Amino acid sequence: MLQPSSPSSPSHPLAPFGWDEDWAAAFAPYAEQGLLPGRVVRVDRGQCDVVTPDGTLRADTAFVVPRDPMRIVCTGDWVAVDPDGDPLFVRTLLPRRTAFVRSTSSQRSEGQVLATNVDHVVICVSLAVELDLGRLERFLALAMSSTAGAALLGDGARAPEHEARPLVLLTKADLVPDAATLSHLVQDVEGIAPGVQVLPVSSTTGEGVDVFRAVVADGTSVLLGISGAGKSTLANTLLGREVMDVQEAREVDGKGRHTTTTRNLLVLPGGGILIDTPGLRGVGLWDAEVGVGQVFSEIEELAGECRFHDCAHETEPGCAVLAAVADGVLHARRLDSYRKLLRENHRIAAKTDARLRSETLREWKRRSAEGRAGMEAKRGRLR
Repeated sequence: MLQPSSPSSPSHPLAPFGWDEDWAAAFAPYAEQGLLPGRVVRVDRGQCDVVTPDGTLRADTAFVVPRDPMRIVCTGDWVAVDPDGDPLFVRTLLPRRTAFVRSTSSQRSEGQVLATNVDHVVICVSLAVELDLGRLERFLALAMSSTAGAALLGDGARAPEHEARPLVLLTKADLVPDAATLSHLVQDVEGIAPGVQVLPVSSTTGEGVDVFRAVVADGTSVLLGISGAGKSTLANTLLGREVMDVQEAREVDGKGRHTTTTRNLLVLPGGGILIDTPGLRGVGLWDAEVGVGQVFSEIEELAGECRFHDCAHETEPGCAVLAAVADGVLHARRLDSYRKLLRENHRIAAKTDARLRSETLREWKRRSAEGRAGMEAKRGRLR
């Protein structure tokens, strides 16, 4: 068993995993119940590995509202575990500070939480293939919405406002030996990522790795990107050893096979925590209107100058956005991407609202039926 220490002390056994005074305060009611705090480092097949002051425990996740996809235990969660349980169960989740959520590929209008309680959302883009700016804009919109995506847990109280900061890594920079070309690629990405740091890195030559290591030394970072983007190789570089399996990407499209099959939380030797994730084939938007507005801030600013406050920027007279496109100030591709992401987000929101209305109606009918059955039973006893 690890040596006990003050719940908020820097020497607390969970401090390397991000434990701080705020988490200690949030956990206090559960400490009084004799439960152990812990952070989820891996989830698979309905169970999870939780690092606690007593060491790493294997616990079942089914106890925590299994039918709600937004409250399924996820890598990065802080949880309470009953050390005397047989079997061990995660008893509750602490309110999440941030959550990176995408829509599922199913037709059920549900969100899928990919990582929680992160401080940096690191989007890895391989320079082995041509840049896909549209896909990057999609990732950025979700990353900038990660604070709003934090789930309400327990009694509905939200953790203190916290912001996950996005960072774009242009991986495999050694494949672009010409400095001028690399500089232009960085500028292209900076042009669609306002206020976001863009850093070229190479695990082969070490370019940019020290800068990246300094960034992730503060807090928890999640690596996101498609297969073959070099996430696991970069994780191994930061760890200084081969922990994550890697495979060569296909030369034709730069994609690799899913060598990482689960989300893994790793403590870095230089400080900080890293969550490596499987390659994402798709990233559907989920509650990302705030993020879309931030990614396309120049369009939102132009929209304020349109003649009509509800201008759709299609054919309306006096549209400042269309005028900017005509003048070459705004690229047409950028406007098309903005429209596409907004439409998708509105469609998902509408489907989600419809699902919630349907679930509420079913619950109301169930309770009404129970009430009628209770009244009938009461009348029967009075006869």
